[in-house]
Amino acid sequence: MSTAQAENLITVALVGNPNTGKSTLFNALSGMNQRTGNYPGVTVEKKIGNYECGDRQFQVIDLPGTYSLGPKSPDETIALKVLLGQQEDVAEPDVVVCVADANNLERNLFVVSQVTDLGVSVILALNMVDIARRNQVEVDPNLLARKLDIPVVPMQANKKIGLDELKAKICEVVVSGEVSVGHKFPEEVEKEIGHIHQVVDPDGRNPRARFLAQRLLMDGSGLVSKITGPNPSLVEEVNAARQRLQDQGIQLAAVESISRYKIIGELTHKAIERPAERQTSLSDRIDHVLTHRVWGSLVFLVVMIAMFQAIFVWSVPLMDAIDGGVSWLGELVGSWLSEGAFKSLVTNGMIAGVGSVIIFLPQILILFFFIALLEDCGYMARAAYLMDKVMSRVGLSGKSFIPLLSSFGCAIPGIMATRTIENNRDRLLTMLIAPLMSCSARLPVYILLIAAFVPAVGLLGGWVSLQGLVMFSMYVVGVLVAMAVAWVLRRTLLKGETPPFVMELPDYKVPSLRIALKRMVEQAWAFVRRAGTLILAASVVVWALSYFPHPSSIEQSIVDQYAAMDFAGTDEELQAEVSRETSAAYLQQSYLARMGRVGEPVVRPLGWDWKVASAVVASFPAREVVVGTLGVLYNVGDDADESSEGLRDRLKNATWDGTNRKVFNLPMALGLMVFFALCAQCVSTLAIMVRETGGYHWPVFTFVYMTVLAWVGALITYQVGMMLV
Repeated sequence: MSTAQAENLITVALVGNPNTGKSTLFNALSGMNQRTGNYPGVTVEKKIGNYECGDRQFQVIDLPGTYSLGPKSPDETIALKVLLGQQEDVAEPDVVVCVADANNLERNLFVVSQVTDLGVSVILALNMVDIARRNQVEVDPNLLARKLDIPVVPMQANKKIGLDELKAKICEVVVSGEVSVGHKFPEEVEKEIGHIHQVVDPDGRNPRARFLAQRLLMDGSGLVSKITGPNPSLVEEVNAARQRLQDQGIQLAAVESISRYKIIGELTHKAIERPAERQTSLSDRIDHVLTHRVWGSLVFLVVMIAMFQAIFVWSVPLMDAIDGGVSWLGELVGSWLSEGAFKSLVTNGMIAGVGSVIIFLPQILILFFFIALLEDCGYMARAAYLMDKVMSRVGLSGKSFIPLLSSFGCAIPGIMATRTIENNRDRLLTMLIAPLMSCSARLPVYILLIAAFVPAVGLLGGWVSLQGLVMFSMYVVGVLVAMAVAWVLRRTLLKGETPPFVMELPDYKVPSLRIALKRMVEQAWAFVRRAGTLILAASVVVWALSYFPHPSSIEQSIVDQYAAMDFAGTDEELQAEVSRETSAAYLQQSYLARMGRVGEPVVRPLGWDWKVASAVVASFPAREVVVGTLGVLYNVGDDADESSEGLRDRLKNATWDGTNRKVFNLPMALGLMVFFALCAQCVSTLAIMVRETGGYHWPVFTFVYMTVLAWVGALITYQVGMMLV
């Protein structure tokens, strides 16, 4: 876009309640010409698009869904700041389009009445008129426009019906410069708004100043720092004004609701016609089953099983293809480079590091595709409703269930899915316990240790496998500890009552495949963009620790040693054996191994030696790396996996240095599994938490508390186990 176009750019903000089709309208207006990101300094998603109408350029901002401009959440604060022109990196809106559900117009008009107080050009997009007609709700848009004194455009945003009329009306109000006229509060309240107005805008140059004064009076002086920054004189004036009204017996908490809903009732008295008796809709009939205590729970269970079966099964070929592609790329690039540190950095550090990130993409794509479909059809709200009673017992609401369930596949999409939780404290609490759900990256550790040390015996007449029972117990441990942590945090750092579960149950509709695919791609790109840089850096650091120092004398001594031997095998087998011995020797004298030896006293009570400690440190970029690292340390090769018989045998026969005492036994293996079930050995997860929480404070807290829990859990498991064997 040229400079001249940017100067003439007209900004349109979309405002409305959740589930009114606001995002659908945004997509219809902007098409593919849009971008997403986060507002500066916060993790609230920002959507901005562009379109042309005639010779004019328009920028559309899709504000977070909100029921009120009295901000109680980060989303509502952002919406208010954008409308007031106080949000960094976002233009002040020239036109505000309020998107309302024609079927639930009275409730939607509350925020519309607040927007009209702004004193800007306002248009009401009356969406979902088809659903309203289906429910025998008739809205007279012309009468409504006269009563509201703003343009009203009936629409079906999902079919782009009324879209051209809306664009034309936006152009019209821009040309005319027509602005909305807000309603008046009682005289005593208006007087105090005027006092605050003078402090906010003493020169009278800001047309939005009166609205800001109104919001400060209604919502309190705590809003000052959120909107204007530190301003002691304004805080003093707001507190004084609220106190004067309180002394007169005026309760501000009720003034706005009573005043606005009185006006809304007068506006809609003749503009809306409803049937004398509420009709039982198709959504009502479906809800008789899907929200039933028994049948609804069974349907929910089937839906969740199907979703996660798809995540685990459908993703396998794609993940294998990515894994194979990364390996092929590493070998290809490695063939172009000469042996040495740079080749190892590129292939083992950078390419393998990036591969550890993108291998999770299939799971993320499938998960968010299902979530988008379930949200768009209206089922997600029912799922949260069904799980609310269970979650409320530990201080969470039903909205936390889907993110936590998602974390069994991978904590990364689970943490990203917490964006659907409006309450900031609930969202944070859900993120803090999501990594405790046993993700798929822990499976290689479980499979290796269970196969090697847990007897393959049957229980209950062979119906239950002991190995399967141990595997299941690892998942149960994570869930129980997560619930306990949530209960403790709700009563300490995140103290507060369990929030009441309030969620609108939208009408069911056929989900849009296009919207689902678009959201899926957006979330996948957000994952790569946000996590990739930090994960790559961590991978390079771990590579450096495991590579240096790298004296060439080690390799030469091993070559000489085998040259003096009478090796009974082919040249290829000899070369492979020398390669394994060399890799193990280099790793055993690396900085990573030295860290393991230094840390051995800390982990010795868990039954670990320095090799296990080194493998755990190396697994920080990704938990599953521990298996390959153990393969190198125990001289099996870096291509060892959880099914390698050679690695299992080496672990069974491994002894403490200088002794014949075995390192691995059943209590130690169980303790190591418990450690991985509870630890935060995943830089990908922590990287996403940095982005989603807006800083390093909570990710560091998560890493520390989970590491302590993991150490204590492994200690108890090992020590008690040794007493019993």
